[in-house]
Amino acid sequence: MSILNAIFLGFVQGVAEFLPISSSGHLAVLQNVFNLQTAEEGHMFFDVLLHFGTLISIMIVYWKDIVYIVSDTVGLVRSSHDTFPEQRTERPGARMLLMLFFGTLPLFIILPFHDSLEQLYYKTGFIGAAFLLNGCLLYVSDRIVPGRGNERSMRIRDALLIGCAQAVPGISRSGSTITAGIATGQSRPFAMKYSLLMSIPAVLGANLLSLIKALKAGVEWSNFPAYLIGMIVSIVVGYFSIILLQRLRKKGKFGNFAY
Repeated sequence: MSILNAIFLGFVQGVAEFLPISSSGHLAVLQNVFNLQTAEEGHMFFDVLLHFGTLISIMIVYWKDIVYIVSDTVGLVRSSHDTFPEQRTERPGARMLLMLFFGTLPLFIILPFHDSLEQLYYKTGFIGAAFLLNGCLLYVSDRIVPGRGNERSMRIRDALLIGCAQAVPGISRSGSTITAGIATGQSRPFAMKYSLLMSIPAVLGANLLSLIKALKAGVEWSNFPAYLIGMIVSIVVGYFSIILLQRLRKKGKFGNFAY
């Protein structure tokens, strides 16, 4: 794989992973149109690194939130040993972790079909249909009146519904989950934060499965410098894509991506 090839795919991954368009779908289309090298041609390990790069982008942007969730959960565990109930305080960070857990549960339903669903990304007919569906979803999203929901008021039912939106193959994960979040009465800022934080266990789990397959298939280590450059590009571009997404969220302009 050439370095230019790796940079190009890293850029596309960083942009498409967070903007409300399908990153896997656009990568597949570009690979077909420009005859770029793909994971099927022995570069599965590179695909893992690209997704890992965008995962790092999320952790950089939401690092304070992640630390808060962990520390609040630890505080909750410690306070559970308090003798007097009045000493226990509300823990929104710990509650957020619980909601992220329930939002991730629907992915376990499609886990047995992971290999079959993964093959759909190499069928341009399926990708085209998914793009049309995703466009309709984004068009509707701007017309949904957001609520005021956050980690303090979110219900388990809401988390499960958003998780089901995440499990639909071929559709933008960020677009579907943010739209589902707004539809369940969450505020726009919280719907976006929840969507991106929920992607951490989802992407990490999928990466681990793909990494096992990639190692079994074999890694062409001579291409590793190009792989590494592509991953770095996906981190940098992913970071700025999240910042752009945050600005678009404030204006409620997701529908512009429908076209």
